[in-house]
This record gives sequence, C-alpha cells and structure tokens, in this order.
Amino acid sequence: MGKLIRQLGKKGLLLFLASVAIIVLQVWAELTLIDRMQEVTLLVTGAGGTTVEILIAGLKMLGLAAAGVLCSVAVGYSASMIGADLAYNLRDKLFRKVQEFSMEEINLFSTASLITRSTNDITQVQMLVSMGMQVALRGPIMAVWALSKIATKSWQWSVTVVAAVIFLGILLATVFLVAVPRFKKIQTLTDDINARMREKLTGLRVVRAFNAENFQQEKFEKANVALAKNNLVAHRTMAAIHPVMSGLMSGMTLAIYWIGVYLINAAMGQEKILLYSEMVTFSAYAMQVVMSFMMMSFVFLMLPRATVAAKRIAEVLGTDPKIKSGPRTDGLPGVRGEITFENVSFAYPDAESPVLEHISFTVKEGETVAFIGATGSGKTSVINLIPRFYDVTAGAVFLDGVNVKEYDQKTLVEKIGYVSQKAVLFSGTVKSNVTYGSEGKKDEKENVFRALETASAYDFVMDKEGQENAFIARGGANFSGGQKQRLSIARALYKKPEILIFDDSFSALDYKTDRDLRAALKKEMKGTTVLIVAQRIGTIEGADKIIVMDEGKIAAMGTHRELLKTSPIYREIAASQLSEEELNKEDNKNG
Repeated sequence: MGKLIRQLGKKGLLLFLASVAIIVLQVWAELTLIDRMQEVTLLVTGAGGTTVEILIAGLKMLGLAAAGVLCSVAVGYSASMIGADLAYNLRDKLFRKVQEFSMEEINLFSTASLITRSTNDITQVQMLVSMGMQVALRGPIMAVWALSKIATKSWQWSVTVVAAVIFLGILLATVFLVAVPRFKKIQTLTDDINARMREKLTGLRVVRAFNAENFQQEKFEKANVALAKNNLVAHRTMAAIHPVMSGLMSGMTLAIYWIGVYLINAAMGQEKILLYSEMVTFSAYAMQVVMSFMMMSFVFLMLPRATVAAKRIAEVLGTDPKIKSGPRTDGLPGVRGEITFENVSFAYPDAESPVLEHISFTVKEGETVAFIGATGSGKTSVINLIPRFYDVTAGAVFLDGVNVKEYDQKTLVEKIGYVSQKAVLFSGTVKSNVTYGSEGKKDEKENVFRALETASAYDFVMDKEGQENAFIARGGANFSGGQKQRLSIARALYKKPEILIFDDSFSALDYKTDRDLRAALKKEMKGTTVLIVAQRIGTIEGADKIIVMDEGKIAAMGTHRELLKTSPIYREIAASQLSEEELNKEDNKNG
C-alpha cells in the first residue's frame, strides 16, 4: 500500500499535509464547542448570566460549529481529489506497464485478472484513500484529544468510557477474525466472475450454436454463488457492528447519567450545578471517543480488501518484462529485409518440452518464404519470434544482420508489417484502422487507398457510407470475416515495412480473392520480404521457399515442385487439397 501511496506526487502530498492541518483544526473546533456547552449550561443554570452573555456564548458555539462544517467540507474535497488523482495515476501506469508486457506476462496474469486489477482493484484503493483521510486520520486525533479531556474528570465516569472502549475492542477483534479472510477472497472471486463473463461474451456464437447456454450458466452460477456467499458472510458480520455500537453508546450514556445522579445527589449547593454541567460535557466527550472508534472500524474493515487490491496492483507494476528493448536503431549497412534463424529452440513458459527445436534458415531481401505443416507443428511460434512476442530459449534470430534482442523494440516492429491469425480491428473508422500506429504520414489518403486496393478491400470500402471514413464497430463487428482480414492486411501494407508477416491471414478469403491479393502484393510490394503461414497449398505454391514444419522441427525445405517430389509430409498435405489430376499435372512438370 505504501508504494502505491507514493504515486500521489507533490500535488497530492501537499494536499495531504493541508488536510491533516484542517482535520486538527476541525477536531479543535468540535471539542471546543463541547467546552462552550459547559459554559452555556453554567450561565443558564447557576451563574445567573445575562441574556447578552448567553447570546454571545451561543454565537461562539455557532461560529465553532460553522468552522467544523467548513473544515469537514474542505477535507472531503481534498480527500476526493487525492483519491481521484491516485486512481488516475495508477490506471495510467498500469495501462502503460501492461503495454510493455510480452505475451508471457499477459498469460501469467490472465486477461480477466488484468482487467479487474485496472478497474475494481484501483477503485478499492481509491475508496480507502478517500475514506481514510476523512475518517482514519480524524478518528485517532479525536479519540486521543477527547480522552485527554476526559482524564481530568471524575474517575467513575472515566471507568465507564474505558469499559466501553474495551468492549468495543473485543467486538472489532471478533469482527476482524470473521470478516477479514472473506474480504481477502473477494478480489480473486471477482476475477473468476470476470473470466466467466468474458468467456461467455467472447464465445457467444459458439455457445448458441451448440445450445450450451445452460452449461455456461452453470459455470457462471458457480462463480457467482461463491462470491455471493463470501460477501454475505463478510457483510452480515459488518452489519452487526452498527446496532451493537448504537446499543453501546446508549448504554454508556445511560451509565454516565446514572452515575451522575449519585454524584450530584451527594454534592452540595453550587457543586451540584457544576457536576451537572461536567456530566453533560463528559457525555459529549465520551460520544466522540466511541464515534471515533466506530468510524475507524469501518476503515479497518475496508483495509483488508484494499490491501489485497494494492498488492495485486503492485504485483503488476513491479513485474519486470522479460523482453527488454535493446540500443540499436538500425541493422547492418547494406542489409535490408534479411532474416536468419540460427539453431533456434523455443519453449513456452512452464512447458514440459520445447515447441521448436534446432530451427535454422535464412530469408533474403525480397524473398517470399512460406511455412506449412499440421496444426501444432510450430509455424506460428516461428514467426512470433521475429517481432519478439516471445524470445528464443536457445539460438538466435537475426534481422538485417543484427540479433533481434539488440534492437530498440519500436525500431524492430517498425521494420515489420504483421497480420495475425485473428483479424483485429479497433473501434473507429476504416482510415483510423488502416493508418493505425502510422498516423501522420504524408499523402495519407492516397496511401490509404493504395493499401486498400492492394489488399482487395477498396471496392467494399467504397460501397460503405463514408467510404474511407466508414464507421468500424469494436472488434469490426459490422464487417465480415474476410473483410476484416483484408482491412488487417491493408493496415500492414500501409506501413510499407521491410518485412511482411502473414500468419494464416488468407484463411477467410475465397480462392479468387486470395489469388488476386497475392498478385497485387507481388506487384506493389516488390523488394519486400514476405513470410506466410498458411494451410492452403494454393496460397503458398508460388513462394520462393516453402518450409515444412513437423513437431517443432523443419521436416523439409524447398520449392513447391521440389517438395512434391522429396517430402512425403508436403505431398500428403497436397494430396488432401489437390485432385489426382492436379497432382499428376504437377508430377509431369517435375518429370
């Protein structure tokens, strides 16, 4: 928690110190108001004060009450500002930190947990800071100051207050033992709820297609019931505090007045009036003591949950990304678009065995190299090592003659145009998606149209209302799968990178669009190195080099014709997609 509080900055620290001073002033005003109560009581009952004296004393009390209210408003305003600024700073730093994470760190925390930490957890910390300043700071100051006032009064009354405080301490200790473990579990259970809901929304079409609504409901219900039961125990325990505290205050007041009756009856003359006024002020002081503990109890009950939330936030902020940016901003002179894998092996975190072993190949500038193989053979894993989504376990990957680990991360990704397996679009417009990450280039509109044409997306974009400014819903929900893929390809082409990586990015395209798009790529992106992961033979048969992957290793390498002749795995894949006539035709060409 302390580490997060340090995120307040100078402005927050100054506001905090000012708030402490205002709280001290507020406590002084409220306690002095009680002293004035005794003065007015004596003027009215015993000292025979004049009307003017009584009015002056009353005006003083009114001024003190007004000062207390103003101080309370000022502290509330400062606390709200400090809490909001802290939440803003934490969300900003958390967002920036997550952007630095590799896929390894993302998978370590999970998407659902990172969302909860960025929202609910920060809100818990914000509430604690805001409430803590108004209550936790005021409570101890008020309790200590009021107790010092009480210590000078009759010991019989003081015993009553001490007994009430001891009882209150036992009550709070009992509540803590029951409620605190429950509050600590809330954040983890909230993660589970978030994960179940996200799973349902992400896979909604599949859920409906398989009539699995009841199954998903049961999964959500299980997480929801666990959270509800946990919350019920915690909040029912907390609910007992208020009535018990109210009863305690009423009983303490009754005890003070009961003792006062005996003390006043035993006194003589003017001493009776003095004891009566002291009893009134003592009762008010005692109430302030108990109320202070009561207010602190609510903060202490918030503390466990906020502490867990703070630890979860600090865990993300304190995670050091394993993939660190290097110092280089360019490759070797005269080398462009060249990729070399040198005896590369790779294993995912906590995996029992490597997913890639001893991968070695070189791609020259302007070459088109394709990867093909069975599902799980390691095709995507190979290309993910180039932009450093993961780092190699052994060996090295070189780009333009330089190890990718030595590149500045921004420089590295600027060299690469990447199109993922799943077409990802962001809410906005066609233009904002195509220029994503490359905004501000000269001739932006002309380049957008050229990228759209090359990606075979120009026609359907021009048919949309607004054309290049046509609206795109979150995730591209208002576009088909093939349209989303083509817009994703246009985004990669707009960068005009040295290297283009297509990770099974043509799967949603029909054969004609696939062929036309590849022809346009060959014409417009001449000199650009192209890496293609694909399942279709037709997509990759024109590649300069095809690498056949099998169980994380390179099983064969060569051109389409060479592999049909030399690689049983490649020929098996071809046989599953091409007719016997087409295969014989290829064999005749080879012959």
